[in-house]
Amino acid sequence: MDFELDEPVRELGQLASTIFDDRSGVERVKHVESTLGGHDAELWSTLAETGVLGAALPEQVGGAGLGMLGLVTILEAQGRRVAPVPLWPVLAGAALPIAEFGTADQRSRWLDGVVAGTTLVAGAPGASTVRGTRHHDRIVLDGQLPLVFGGAVADAIVVPVRCDDEELVAIVPTEHLTVTPVQVISRVSAAAVTFDDVSLTEADLLGGGKDVGAWILGRCRTAIAGLQAGICHEALAMAAAYTSQRIQFGRPLSTNQAVAMRAADAHLDTVAIRLSAQRAAWLMDRGDEQAAVSAALVAKWWASHGGLRTVHATQHLHGGMGADLDYPIHRYFIWGRDAAFSLGGADAVAAELGDLLPSAPAIGAPL
Repeated sequence: MDFELDEPVRELGQLASTIFDDRSGVERVKHVESTLGGHDAELWSTLAETGVLGAALPEQVGGAGLGMLGLVTILEAQGRRVAPVPLWPVLAGAALPIAEFGTADQRSRWLDGVVAGTTLVAGAPGASTVRGTRHHDRIVLDGQLPLVFGGAVADAIVVPVRCDDEELVAIVPTEHLTVTPVQVISRVSAAAVTFDDVSLTEADLLGGGKDVGAWILGRCRTAIAGLQAGICHEALAMAAAYTSQRIQFGRPLSTNQAVAMRAADAHLDTVAIRLSAQRAAWLMDRGDEQAAVSAALVAKWWASHGGLRTVHATQHLHGGMGADLDYPIHRYFIWGRDAAFSLGGADAVAAELGDLLPSAPAIGAPL
């Protein structure tokens, strides 16, 4: 039940999987979490050196032009190893928007470093508490973002701003901000970011008008769904292996009907997450923005609703071992919960989707 991916995207997925398999084993992830603040800088450099960081970006900015489908494929590989690097905030939340809406100067200033792995720009999509006030030729920002994934190691933040009646998106270097690292349940790098009389010019804003924020949000939600597909896939594989080897009452746990049926339900949820993420990404790559809006919400709903069911089921199928905070399955549980609630839980996303239903195109309709 795979979405038919082009050969370059399949090869990218294989490359990303090889890198994450080699560089993000359990002990390495534990080390990054406990001593490196939740960001694996060595892995980030490897992703840059092998071209993975630039694979989704257009060729004009030094990328491989594989778009959102390429990014979703990379993130699925990341999710299978819960590798602690801020891929979706940097690529979906910042790099792709700068490539799409940025000026030549903005692309040169930020994207060269992103592709090379020397600059990290994190996106903070969604409803923003940052407000802007115009003063002649400048815009002054104030407010706080309570959680920016990757913010603790970012060189700049791409943030939506409400300025009077305008909806803007700004690129703000972190040297002008107060960045406070915070701990999140997935143990990855994150920060609270405070804007206090931060002065910008028009050159710091992304073009594209009021729809840029929604464009970014849809891609970030789709990216998270891709990540969740990998998390759930690996968690289910671990649960299948555990229940097949765990003997109770003289037979493997997996031979119990209730165990097999719950695992089967988790498999169906995982497939739905993966296919809906790929579908949304494909619509974005072909430029069908109207259909992509609802498709991204569907993908995020599956990532939230189906993702939660899957990681709860896979942890539960481990019995008492699933309650051990240091046992590998628990890390997939907390990553799955993080992905489920980031940028909207299932109920909130369903409400947004409901608002679109009278006019939304049928996602599965022939094109």
